[in-house]
Amino acid sequence: MIPDLEGHFRRQTRPQRAELTQVAIAAAADGIPTIGPVLGNLLALLAQFGGARRVLDLGAGNGYSTLYLADGMAGEGEIVALESDPRRAVAARQNLVGCRVRTSVLIGAAQEVLPGLVAPFDLILLDIDKADYLYALDHCARLLRPGGLLVADNTGFVDAEPFNAALAADQRFRSVNLLCLLPGHSPEQDGVALAVRL
Repeated sequence: MIPDLEGHFRRQTRPQRAELTQVAIAAAADGIPTIGPVLGNLLALLAQFGGARRVLDLGAGNGYSTLYLADGMAGEGEIVALESDPRRAVAARQNLVGCRVRTSVLIGAAQEVLPGLVAPFDLILLDIDKADYLYALDHCARLLRPGGLLVADNTGFVDAEPFNAALAADQRFRSVNLLCLLPGHSPEQDGVALAVRL
């Protein structure tokens, strides 16, 4: 094995665009945890590989994750972002001005907004309050097209344990839950689940 494996992979982290760095700095100043450049680039890669045209970002914060998702999409497409904090939603809308894909930022809690959303989505990022993950699972299954991808961040959190168990047993998905080293992520060691809608 490579000596100092964690240090080695930290050094492999690709630099992000100045625009994304500024959004990350603003998020940190506001106490918003971010997905960081490693998971951000993974999301862009997954969106590109899957040809995502319609994406749902659940827990947009100030738009940092939404910008990474947009990076992986073709010029035509749509991202619907959800943020429960109105002030952060306003910041997300400002940060998404000029985004390469059409974006809309909805304000409200998952329980308020998810029932009104209309399928299909190609990719969903789940990054809301971890205690709400289990509630969101059925809606994610309803909203994803067959072959669509669910990416759940922060599955290493205690409040995500019921979701983790439910996802592993859910016959609607083929899933894997990974323990990851994610430099720049909050926290750097965390779980990320990937699940394809069957």
